[in-house]
Amino acid sequence: MKKVILSMAFFAIIGLTQSFGQETKQNDEKKAISKTEKTISFGVRGNCGMCKTTIEKAANSVKGVSSAVWDKENKKIDVTFKNSKMDEMAVHNAIAASGYDTEKVMGNTEAYKQLPGCCKYDHSMKMNQTGEVKTDDHSGHKH
Repeated sequence: MKKVILSMAFFAIIGLTQSFGQETKQNDEKKAISKTEKTISFGVRGNCGMCKTTIEKAANSVKGVSSAVWDKENKKIDVTFKNSKMDEMAVHNAIAASGYDTEKVMGNTEAYKQLPGCCKYDHSMKMNQTGEVKTDDHSGHKH
C-alpha cells in the first residue's frame, strides 16, 4: 500500500513539474513576442466614433501594425507594431490620407471634404498626447 501511495505522489509531483515547465515556457514565449513589439503615441485630430473607426482603420492598414487605438478625449492614437516591419511616418501618412491631421502630417484636403459632417474637426484643435489639462497661463486655472 505504501508503494502505491508513494508511486501516486511521485507521478503527481512529476506532473506538476511538467505543467509548471510548460507554463513557464509559454510565458517566456509571450515575453519574447512583446519584446519585438513597440508602441508609439501621437496626436490625431477628430471628433466622434466615426472618426475613431476611420483613423484606426487607416493606421491598421499599414504593414507591420498589430493594433491601433484612437482616444477621442485626448486626441491621440496608440499604435503597436513590430519594430522591424513598420515605419512611423507610414502611419502618419495613412491617417492623413484618410482626411485627418496628425502631429506630423496635415490631412488630405479632398479626403477631409468627403468626411461626414460630424467628422469635420476644427483644424486648430489641440492634440493632447498626455491627457493633462493644458492651461494658457501659469495660474493653473483652466480657460
